[in-house]
Amino acid sequence: MGMKDENKDLIKIIQKSFPRLSKGQKLIAEYIINNYEKAAFMTASKLGIKVGVSESTVVRFANVLGFNGYPKLQKELQELIKTKLTTVQRLEMTKDYSSEGTVLKKVLKADMDNIRATIEEIDMEVFQNVVNDIFKAKRIYIIGLRSSTTLAEYLGFYLNLILDNVRVVSSGVSDIFEQMLRVGKDDMVIGISFPRYSANTLNALKYTKEQGALVVGITDSQVSPIASIADYTLTAKSNMVSFVDSLVAPLSLINALIVAVGMREKDEITSSFGKLEKIWDMHNVYNNRNKL
Repeated sequence: MGMKDENKDLIKIIQKSFPRLSKGQKLIAEYIINNYEKAAFMTASKLGIKVGVSESTVVRFANVLGFNGYPKLQKELQELIKTKLTTVQRLEMTKDYSSEGTVLKKVLKADMDNIRATIEEIDMEVFQNVVNDIFKAKRIYIIGLRSSTTLAEYLGFYLNLILDNVRVVSSGVSDIFEQMLRVGKDDMVIGISFPRYSANTLNALKYTKEQGALVVGITDSQVSPIASIADYTLTAKSNMVSFVDSLVAPLSLINALIVAVGMREKDEITSSFGKLEKIWDMHNVYNNRNKL
């Protein structure tokens, strides 16, 4: 772990500042160190009540750590959770779901919140640029590993029906780098990465960037590892309600991208789907009940 990463680790910052904190601030520090996954979702006043100090003490605590305001500290805590929590810890967080009914409502509501937050934060200009550049690219490589594999496959499946220069890079028989061997400056590489971020995706994108390819990142925030190297970053919220990451908002964003690309290629798609329907029909790919 390099020095840069250590500075980013909030818990280490708190531990280093501990000696110079006031008595009340020390209580906050101890609570955060031991329960950061709970603290991340508490308002300043709630945290104050929990620890037994005033709200202004909590705000001053954030200032002492170098944050201008408590929300900044809270955001940092939430980032920490994404990268630090193991599946086991996430399961622990889920204990308050008393029944299946509660789970159903909570998960669906969280997904709605994720989509809402994604709409609010999306940069339309960046989205437009990505669509434009998809048509300029000689080849398009899509890479997403671990839980993002599903998203990469989905985007690849539909873009392949519209365009004929799309390739999904998967972690399979041949090495990722072998599959991306010919990537060059006229190509686009779409990297999809959500917490816990895959190191292989990041390395592959760094490699393609060195080869001069245009890198598009689809990730959960502008401070995600791939956002720092992507030419364009599209963000979609994936805050977890439990031990699984929510891929609903990312999928929604990917759907929008597919539709936007599709709208430009309407005639092309119509003829492609016409041909596909005939092939599907011939090979009974879909069960056409009305023909039975």
